[in-house]
Amino acid sequence: MQRLTFETLVREGRSNDEAVRGQYAEAVDIARRFADRPEGWLLLTGPHGAGKTHLAAAIANRVIERGDPALFLTVADLLDHLRASYDEDAELDYDALLDQVRSAPVLVLDDLDAYAETPWAREKFFQVVSYRFSAGLPTVFTMVRPVTEIDARLGSRLADPALSQVVELAGGENTPRYTHIGAMTRERLATFSFAKFIPDGIGLKGEPRKSLEGAFRRAVQWSREPDGWIVFIGGNGCGKTHLAAAIANERLAAGDRVAFANVADLLDELRAAFAPDAPRRYEQVFRALVEAPVLVLDDLGAQKSSPWAEEKLYQLLNHRHLARLHTVVTTNKKLSELETRIASRLADREVSEVYEITAPDFRTLKG
Repeated sequence: MQRLTFETLVREGRSNDEAVRGQYAEAVDIARRFADRPEGWLLLTGPHGAGKTHLAAAIANRVIERGDPALFLTVADLLDHLRASYDEDAELDYDALLDQVRSAPVLVLDDLDAYAETPWAREKFFQVVSYRFSAGLPTVFTMVRPVTEIDARLGSRLADPALSQVVELAGGENTPRYTHIGAMTRERLATFSFAKFIPDGIGLKGEPRKSLEGAFRRAVQWSREPDGWIVFIGGNGCGKTHLAAAIANERLAAGDRVAFANVADLLDELRAAFAPDAPRRYEQVFRALVEAPVLVLDDLGAQKSSPWAEEKLYQLLNHRHLARLHTVVTTNKKLSELETRIASRLADREVSEVYEITAPDFRTLKG
C-alpha cells in the first residue's frame, strides 16, 4: 500500500462527469484534513473503483510519514488473523492481537462489506468497532453498501453524527466494464452465448446429456439473477468455459463490471507484477479481481502448484467468499483434489452451487 498516497492520486478523479470530479476532489480534501489531524471516524462509501481504498491508504501513509503509528487492514484479513491467533504457534495470541487492533492510534479498516460471514465474525468485528466507538479513537472505514443496508447495531455507530463523517463517492466512468487476464478478450468472449452452447446432432444421451443440460439451465438462471458462487466441474472440452463466458456476457449486458481470469495466466501476471518495470503493480492486479462485482476464474487446478500460488488463490477466494461477491469457477479437478482451504469454500452450500458435467470433450464428438 505504500504507493497509494495523496501524491499518486488524481485529485479530481478520472471521471468525465464534472459533478463526479468535484465530489471526488472534495473527498480528497476531507481525507487530507483527517490525515493531518486524525479525529473521530471517517466512513468512505461508494461502488467498486470509486477510489475509496486509495484515499484510505493515503491517510495511513500520511500518518506514518509524520512518524505516528497507523494500522491498515482489510476486514477479511482482520477476521483471518483473529481466527489464526487461536493456534498455539501464532505470532500473537488472540487477546494481544485484538488489543493491538482495537487500541491502534489510527486504524483503517478496508472493505467493511466482508465483515458479516458468520455470527462469530459479526460479533468479533463489532467488539472492535464498539471499543473504538466508546474510546473515540480515530478510525477510517471503507464500504460499498450505504450505511442503511447494514445491521442497525453497527450502522448506528458508523453514522453517529457526533463522531463520524460519511463521505459518499460516485463511480468513475472510466473504470473498464470488462477486464481479462489470459486469452479471453472482449471480442472472444462475445462469441460464447447460451444460444450456441449445445450443438445440434452431437448424439449425446443419458447421464452425460442430463448433466450438461442441468448445468446449462442453472447457468442461464444464475446469469439473470446471480446468487453467491457457481462452480462447474468437468473434463477438458465439456463446456465449462463456454457456460462461464456466456454468464459473463449476460452480466455485462445487465450493466455489471466483469473480470475474467484464466488461473494459470493470473498467477503468471501476479509474479510478473513484482518486477520494477511491470505495467501494473501487484496490488493493482490483485485488487481488480478481489473487488470485481462478477469474477470468472477459469481452469482452477490446472496451474503449476506451489505454496505461493495456493496462498494467493486462497486469499482471493477467501476475500470473495467473506464478501459474498458473485464468482464463477471452472475446474477439471474434483474438489477433494484441490487445496483444502480452497475446496472448503467452493463446497460451502451457503454460498456456492457445484455442478459436475460428465459430458465428453465436444471436440471429439461427431454430428
